[in-house]
Amino acid sequence: MRRALAIVLPVATFLGALPGNAASNDDPFKGTDCKKAQAQMDLNYCADRDFQAQDKALNALYRLLMSKYDVKSQGLLKTAEKTWIAFRDSECTFETASSEGGSIQPMEYSGCLSELTRARIKQLQAQRDCAEGDLTCNGPG
Repeated sequence: MRRALAIVLPVATFLGALPGNAASNDDPFKGTDCKKAQAQMDLNYCADRDFQAQDKALNALYRLLMSKYDVKSQGLLKTAEKTWIAFRDSECTFETASSEGGSIQPMEYSGCLSELTRARIKQLQAQRDCAEGDLTCNGPG
């Protein structure tokens, strides 16, 4: 439990300072130019912002696919997506374990989430672009 709190409290503090959070009236990252960011807090913020953009794109694609599929295929995709999210989060926890507790860990974790999310988007785009009846595609087509 102590280890979990050591992770949760810094993350909660960091998230409390993120834009749009009710806990923070002043946005300390307002005007951050992510192309020129050098301070670790700015780099962490920018990495998270990139992940949030990737996650938004993934969710839009997921909703599109769900609207195309029948009930059975929707259930299969929903299960696959829940399993994939659990894998992604566990994989990124594993990949960033060596920096746990360090100031760079949030950036590394967000970077990992972004990378795996981009790969998942490509997988789902292949499903989206698969012509009906194309037996070379995986999943419903």
